[in-house]
Amino acid sequence: MKDLSLSQRIPLHTVRRRCSVSRRPGNAIIEAALVLPVLLALAFGTIEFGHFFFCKHTFQGAARDGARVAILSSSTNTSVTTAVANTMTAAGFTAGQYTVAITNTSNVAIADIRTITTGNPIKVSVTATWGTIGIRPMNMISASKQVTGFMIMVKE
Repeated sequence: MKDLSLSQRIPLHTVRRRCSVSRRPGNAIIEAALVLPVLLALAFGTIEFGHFFFCKHTFQGAARDGARVAILSSSTNTSVTTAVANTMTAAGFTAGQYTVAITNTSNVAIADIRTITTGNPIKVSVTATWGTIGIRPMNMISASKQVTGFMIMVKE
């Protein structure tokens, strides 16, 4: 048998490194178990807050659409709620999930917007609770949180 020279031998640290890697197969599982909950919390939190901002934006848009109808001289309270309902339905919300309020700037309800004189403000508010409309995978936002969109415009 031929003896290998020093230059042809495998370095000892290479042999040890190969063996040490193969002796620790559970490291990846432990690291995944430690990191996965944090990544899932970030992902689900992003979903929850993203949906909250979608709802807030939708309510604000619906209130704007209702106010644009409310300031017209020929409008009624029914036409305002219909304009809000059209926007909310297009976004995927049903009539039982939110409420619409037509008030003056002091939050006093207006029974008939036809009685409001030109130049006076009309406030249209769309409100719901987060427990009714929200996606809550992490329960980061309280179920009792009010989501509100409102718009104030002056009667024409």
